[in-house]
Amino acid sequence: MAAAKKVRTMIVRMISTAQTGYFYTTQRLRQGASLAAVKYDPKAKSRVLFVESRKTAKK
Repeated sequence: MAAAKKVRTMIVRMISTAQTGYFYTTQRLRQGASLAAVKYDPKAKSRVLFVESRKTAKK
């Protein structure tokens, strides 16, 4: 019987604070702090702050 493997990373969704609905998906460590980054939003056509939101399972 194989032991369960512990997952160290998780998939998170980085949502634009410009409220355009644009997002990036990325991985981060489970034990790490929440992510926030300035990235390019093509709908807003500028660099905006993206904040982390957990990626939900498809239904």
